[in-house]
Amino acid sequence: MIDYRDAGPGDGEALGRMAAAAFTETFGPLYPPADLAAFLDEAFGPGGLPRQVDDPDFTIRLAVADGAIIGFAKLGPVGFPGTWPEDAVELYQLYVASSHLGAGVGPVLMDWAIATARAGGASQLILSVYVDNHRAKAFYARYGFVDIGRFDFPVGATIDEDRIMRLSL
Repeated sequence: MIDYRDAGPGDGEALGRMAAAAFTETFGPLYPPADLAAFLDEAFGPGGLPRQVDDPDFTIRLAVADGAIIGFAKLGPVGFPGTWPEDAVELYQLYVASSHLGAGVGPVLMDWAIATARAGGASQLILSVYVDNHRAKAFYARYGFVDIGRFDFPVGATIDEDRIMRLSL
């Protein structure tokens, strides 16, 4: 059985480990080891995702099975360069462990993200996705997200092309 709940005190370390494992499994082979290690530490180490669990600017929803985090979605203020409406919200991550892909976790987390953004008065939900992550791009397109431009996403010294996608709420 999969349970869904908001992240809270004490979830940071396990959440960081789950996120690092999911990122590494999906994208790890694309990067030199030093670049991957630098990114994982910055994004999911103690100063990254675990710290954001207690940051009021971010809202994180967890999917938990047998006491382990198997997915999450994180919302917060738009961090992309450019001019964005003040009421726009960014979906920073929506990760699901490979063991639970196809189990409906992604749709539940996306439904939560959209509902939460709307309930907060957001006019747009913004995200970025790796240009060659066709599965994720198709998933977002099914929800009505449209590609609005390029974003250079750094992983260590490697710069990847991400696509910025927007959903008008």
